[in-house]
Amino acid sequence: MGKIVLVFVSLLALVQVLAVDAVDRVKIWPMPESVSHGHGSLYMNKDFELKTEGSKYNDASGILKDGFSRLLHVLQVAHVVDGNSSGADTSLLLQGLHVVVLSPDDELQYGIDESYKLSVPASGKPVFAYIEAQTVYGALHGLQTFSQLCQFNFKTSVIEVPMVPWTVIDQPRFSFRGLLIDTSRHYLPLPVIKNVIDSMAYAKLNVMHWHIVDTQSFPLEIPSFPKLWDGAYSISEQYTFADAAEIVSYAQRRGINVLAEIDVPGHALSWGIGYPSLWPSKDCQEPLDVSNEFTFKVIDGILSDFSKVFKFRFVHLGGDEVNTSCWRVTPHVRKWLTKHRMNESQAYQYFVLRAQNIALSHGYEIVNWEETFNNFGNKLSRKTVVHNWLGGGVAKLVVEAGLRCIVSNQDKWYLDHLDTTWQQFYMNEPLTNITNPEQQKLVIGGEVCMWGEHIDGSDIEQTIWPRAAAAAERLWTSYNKLAKDPRQVTGRLAHFRCLLNQRGVAAAPLAGPGRVAPEEPGSCYSQ
Repeated sequence: MGKIVLVFVSLLALVQVLAVDAVDRVKIWPMPESVSHGHGSLYMNKDFELKTEGSKYNDASGILKDGFSRLLHVLQVAHVVDGNSSGADTSLLLQGLHVVVLSPDDELQYGIDESYKLSVPASGKPVFAYIEAQTVYGALHGLQTFSQLCQFNFKTSVIEVPMVPWTVIDQPRFSFRGLLIDTSRHYLPLPVIKNVIDSMAYAKLNVMHWHIVDTQSFPLEIPSFPKLWDGAYSISEQYTFADAAEIVSYAQRRGINVLAEIDVPGHALSWGIGYPSLWPSKDCQEPLDVSNEFTFKVIDGILSDFSKVFKFRFVHLGGDEVNTSCWRVTPHVRKWLTKHRMNESQAYQYFVLRAQNIALSHGYEIVNWEETFNNFGNKLSRKTVVHNWLGGGVAKLVVEAGLRCIVSNQDKWYLDHLDTTWQQFYMNEPLTNITNPEQQKLVIGGEVCMWGEHIDGSDIEQTIWPRAAAAAERLWTSYNKLAKDPRQVTGRLAHFRCLLNQRGVAAAPLAGPGRVAPEEPGSCYSQ
């Protein structure tokens, strides 16, 4: 009996090892819903082409064509592809990609269909890989996955697709998969922001949360109130309104929404540099003056201007870390509170709800940090998404109240917490303790946050990556496909990190917590 048990345990261990090895051989990140592959190889023709016959999408805006050009670029950027495949067996020459998009519409918005099917045959005459997607943005995800199937063949100096035939069927687990960048604590030049957007697309993240302004600076031009720009650090550390439109367009063409944030009523000292009347007083400068109608006129102007550029369904209104003591100690504000029979807490609620109504009037739904829910949750607009950040457990309370939630708990998904490891990022589950299927649907996704106190253009990429990629798989891959132990994905994540490096993204080594340097000489794949 003992020998039988021993044999069974040994076989079970062998099966587990083989299963891990089979998964490890598939180097795609994030892991798709369904993957199968063979053992053959194809070689890309030097005239690799895009075909779209049968597609209902005419690509008038060039989104698919540009995505295909970027695919060719990332495949060729790591090595000089100068091999000659003209004499090769034509049945093994991959002639191009045939992409069929079933929807003619290319509007990017929350909740669009991002699914795709990718197949690469083992041979044929002629040989084409095939992507079918409901929307062009699903097709872009298919292109990203295809790019990870390819590798440079050093013997032939051409791009090879090993392990054919491939069949990949894929769709995201959550509709909101975000990364926050902060341009108030440190200004980030446009090329840096664009590089972040490119790297987000590689990991299938789809929302860039732009924390534009804060206490420290107000770098964005607001045409309705141009003096707000006086709050920028310097004349060269500013974004024009056209710059903002360029960032939105650049992101949209890569399938990424831009969630714009103005944090009110706290975190807004910089607003008063250009308009001092927004401060309760010169000596007590935030939160914004709740008693001044001009405050809400400015918010209305900002959101009116935003609506011309930031077309995402949501706008973020902050609402966190509000210290109302300025209202209490400033005579004219205290007088206003008395007149309206409000205490400071009620004034905080009044401010948040009035800002929400202004946003609603401009067609937005609202995201607020969790303090607004913790303080007066049942008063919030039903179009509010509560952004969790303080810790675990809040998401469960939010969805029980019937509101939507985004998870960014700081102990696991704040990238500026350099002691948080990629393993902790990977294992952070947005649906923890939420078992009701209808309530699970109210968790629309999650977001990793790159706060900028100690981050600028010199170190942002290696602070974001590869830890953000660990969260990206948690948000993309279906729960039953996620590894229960992060050690099972170490090799695959290391491969993705090295792929980012090859594409010019300064992703840090896996070993250690955030933003570490290589410990010693060695292969990229072992760091």
